[in-house]
Amino acid sequence: MPRLRSDFWVSAHLRRLAVEGIDAVQRRRGAPEAGAIFVKVDRLDGRADLYGPAPQSLVDTGDGADRSFVCLMSEASPPDVELRLGKELRFDDDLWIVEIDDRAGRHHLDLAE
Repeated sequence: MPRLRSDFWVSAHLRRLAVEGIDAVQRRRGAPEAGAIFVKVDRLDGRADLYGPAPQSLVDTGDGADRSFVCLMSEASPPDVELRLGKELRFDDDLWIVEIDDRAGRHHLDLAE
């Protein structure tokens, strides 16, 4: 089964978060078909988390999840997360950025183990 396009995945994830009452926005639009997706979770207390695509070696294709993520930064300062996002953008300018504002750090991402 082909992988869900990035633009469809981001749109669906934003809807899912909205249904749960979690504030989120698409901050940057990347390549529609296959752009990498990064998710920043601002905890609104001076801490932020950053999630990015899981390496292929960690992705279990048997669980039905279309995309898996790993935590790249946990409880970091928002400026540090922005620096990391800037580095990722210099490496790949086709990436997507979704930003979530949630004190509890909720994101509803499928995390690779």
